Amino acid sequence: MARMLESEEAARRLGIKLPTLYAYVSRGLLVSHPSDDSRRRLFDVADVEELARRSRGGRRVESRLASVTTGITQIREDGPYYRGHKVTDLASTATFEEVADWLWRSGPAPEDWTPFRLARPPRLDTNDLLRWVTVLSGSKDRLRADLRAELVIRSARRLITTMVDTLPHATTDTKGPGRDTYRGTTAERLARHLVPSKMPGAQRRHLDRMVDVALVLLADHELATSTLAVRVAASTRADLYDATLAGLGTLAGPLHGGASQLAYTLLVEAEHHGVERAVNECLRWQRVLPGFGHTVYKHGDPRVTPLLQCFERLARPDQRQLIASLIELARDHSVPAPNVDLALAAVTWATGMPTDAGRTIFTIARVAGWTAHYLEELDERPLRFRARAVYATAG
Repeated sequence: MARMLESEEAARRLGIKLPTLYAYVSRGLLVSHPSDDSRRRLFDVADVEELARRSRGGRRVESRLASVTTGITQIREDGPYYRGHKVTDLASTATFEEVADWLWRSGPAPEDWTPFRLARPPRLDTNDLLRWVTVLSGSKDRLRADLRAELVIRSARRLITTMVDTLPHATTDTKGPGRDTYRGTTAERLARHLVPSKMPGAQRRHLDRMVDVALVLLADHELATSTLAVRVAASTRADLYDATLAGLGTLAGPLHGGASQLAYTLLVEAEHHGVERAVNECLRWQRVLPGFGHTVYKHGDPRVTPLLQCFERLARPDQRQLIASLIELARDHSVPAPNVDLALAAVTWATGMPTDAGRTIFTIARVAGWTAHYLEELDERPLRFRARAVYATAG
């Protein structure tokens, strides 16, 4: 069955505007196909790739780089879509487990969301701890080299649950990794590790829902750097655990997974010293304001709204005022709109979570997306990510 691209994606792949794409159709350079929606036209991936391999003069150009065609996530102006479903809608209607199954194209299997039984973990920061969990979980999976989809998905469920159960800051009703007496959803379990204090029932339900919303919103974002690393590992037919380690290593960089932690620090400084002073000092030393602006969303990150709605239900009045003042100050000084990292920092800061809680939620959520891309990459020819360098001698 041919794989098809929508008009916008075909134009983006060719590096042209939509009118030019339609001109190509009228000149017979491309064939458009009807879709279920009479207003949209589709283009065969193979035809688009063949045209992309030619220069404007019609000459063939060498390219050893892989072109990644995916059916997992599409980024549009109104936010990402998981397999055709708008993520901001999913965040209000679905659980993380349901969305993970949707990304993996699998049916529900609640019995698979059980942790590996690991030894008591050493004292490590969360980044190192999650890598430790991944290595140890892989060692417990005796048939980790069996790459059939159903077994990869089962391993992903167990790995995610083990990551959650091994986190520190657990409440008193837990007894260590793999022995948690509280049985709940991934979001509920994660919330009880990140906010150990007692909370009123209604507030706790809001907290659980907020973590679920965050997990859904952050589960995937097309070919983010860490996701590409996972796909490269998958192309060598590394197992899921080794591919996840590739993603974790890339995510550890402060320019990728650490953005919400920097935004959290900004909020702490604003709480102690006032918004204007905190922003001024941040700009003095960092030159940018963490949690604002996005390379993809030029008119604002649509994922912000669902998380800020959760923030409104969980935050104190003074916290709500601080975030409003921060966003207003940024807007008045022509700083780009807030992104999901600020929203994630706001909800973790308001609920008393650790400074790195946003990074932790981001990482655990993204394992679901990584697994989807890992499975998709297994259907491609292996070792296709082979770039060519341009050699230059030292002058």
